[in-house]
Amino acid sequence: MKAIKTLQIDEHLPFALPLIEEEEIKEVLDTLKSGWITTGPKTKRFEAEFAKFVGARHAIAVNSCTAALHLALEAIGVSEGDEVITTPMTFAATAEVIRYFKARPVFVDIDPVTMNIDVEKLEETVERSAKGGRLKAIVPVHFAGYPCDMDSIIEIARKHNVPVIEDAAHAFPARYKGRMVGTIGDITAFSFYATKNITTGEGGMITTDNDEWADRMRIMSLHGISRDAWKRYTAEGNWFYEILSPGYKYNLTDIAAAIGLAQLKKAHAFREYRAEIAARYNEAFERIAQITPPILKDEPETSHGWHLYVIKLNLENLSIDRNRFIEELRARGIGTSVHFIPLHIHPYYRDTYGYRPEDFPAAYGVFQRIISLPMYPKMTPGDVDRVIDAVLDVASLFKA
Repeated sequence: MKAIKTLQIDEHLPFALPLIEEEEIKEVLDTLKSGWITTGPKTKRFEAEFAKFVGARHAIAVNSCTAALHLALEAIGVSEGDEVITTPMTFAATAEVIRYFKARPVFVDIDPVTMNIDVEKLEETVERSAKGGRLKAIVPVHFAGYPCDMDSIIEIARKHNVPVIEDAAHAFPARYKGRMVGTIGDITAFSFYATKNITTGEGGMITTDNDEWADRMRIMSLHGISRDAWKRYTAEGNWFYEILSPGYKYNLTDIAAAIGLAQLKKAHAFREYRAEIAARYNEAFERIAQITPPILKDEPETSHGWHLYVIKLNLENLSIDRNRFIEELRARGIGTSVHFIPLHIHPYYRDTYGYRPEDFPAAYGVFQRIISLPMYPKMTPGDVDRVIDAVLDVASLFKA
């Protein structure tokens, strides 16, 4: 067995870093000096500018994408015993918000190329769930930022009269057949976590064109208090308020929104740079037998969000497994991650529903081969070269 090469800790290239510049700092300082640091005018401005950016009628700022998904399911009336269809190839939040209602997340396997939900298997699952009268929603996940086959998903959903709630945590800004993600499904949830394409530190956004659902989500995002509760402490506000329903503490602060306002202006530039890095990676990896790169190219009216760059190892051409490959990259100073450990093999879902790894063979199969490489606007061309050189070195050293 070949020894793992070791480097000094200061040579480590992190998997992800946010790009915070003077514009973000200026917006935050302006907020701090204003005296209004919780939900207020900057949050409302962020909502308005985000809605305009994607072309949605409503945008509701919240403190996480998890909160966004939870509020969306609450607004459409998910309750105990219902079923919500989604994919196992996602982060914990997508399914756990379904469990908040004591509803059941019903998983559908993935297309192993795009790692998005397999629409053929989706139709079969929807038919079964709808017959039982328990189906409440479909939650597709735009894996890595590549839009799902939304035409097919919406057609299936409309046939059974259920809403589509898009988990677009990875997909801002992305476009599907000329339409911005955020205007396609009935409700869309975005993430502004520190690693995302734009960040507010922690944060999220919900978009919808449905007035009733938007009103409900706004109210429930702040304790179920009557509309415009944040104005109570402004000159135009009033001390009186009413609790309309037992809501949640999901509001975004003006400090976070200030960062978001500056980041929003850079969203297209950030995506373009990520796409450039992805193109360089593709060019470097597409000719070697040990790796399958995610060559999901932009089309005239469809664009990849490029939140993640996920390679698949061709293990039959390597003498090591995925975990050792990651260790070798770490030893060369390259931070990586794995997106995702499929939900059905986590102890909670495995034990609660009796899942076996092979129940979703595509998700389980790609999980054993995938590695997410660094890809973010703060990377220099030299950083990208380092990643490429490290991956090619490991692939060559451990060629089967």
